[in-house]
Amino acid sequence: MKKVDLEKIKGLRKNAGLSLEEMAVQLGYESANGYYYLEIGRGKFPAETLAKVARIFEVTIEELFFEDGITISVTSDRKREVI
Repeated sequence: MKKVDLEKIKGLRKNAGLSLEEMAVQLGYESANGYYYLEIGRGKFPAETLAKVARIFEVTIEELFFEDGITISVTSDRKREVI
């Protein structure tokens, strides 16, 4: 079963130098808390929001998921590696 890779999304955000507030604004949230709850797993990412996240970080939606304990990591030069 595929699950949203919350750690990956958090890592992509931090690597891009975006604060929770900046990410929330880009996704249309009124406050950072709305986005923060998604990033920590307190809420579920709506499909439309995941699509926006993928566009912001220039990755495919599939790269925001992991399956059966396998995570695909995107490095800064866009190479994919299994970790």
